[in-house]
Amino acid sequence: MAMSYIGSRMLDRELKKGSAELLILSLLETQPRHGYDIGTLIEQRSKGHLRFNVASLYPLLYRLEKRGWIQGRWVEKSGQRRRRYYRLTAEGKKILKEQRNSWREFVEAINSITGLEHA
Repeated sequence: MAMSYIGSRMLDRELKKGSAELLILSLLETQPRHGYDIGTLIEQRSKGHLRFNVASLYPLLYRLEKRGWIQGRWVEKSGQRRRRYYRLTAEGKKILKEQRNSWREFVEAINSITGLEHA
């Protein structure tokens, strides 16, 4: 029992890691957002099933920016601390489309094996 639980936790972690880029790029598709906003939206929209702590979210944002998929800029608003807002680049939009297609194929393959598409 403990072994399957550990295996399940490892699978959760790998799935989360694999889908993190897709989630972030998807949230930036409609408007620029700052890191805290991205983390909060992921948690809210997943009804608490997915959470990214600051220690994992910000390094991922920096990596996506380094790849040229997102672009960040510092914004200062009076009475608030400075925040870095990220937006999707043209390359990021292309990658988002590719990742959505890959994710859709993956989900369809899993569903066809597990029979979940009929659930």
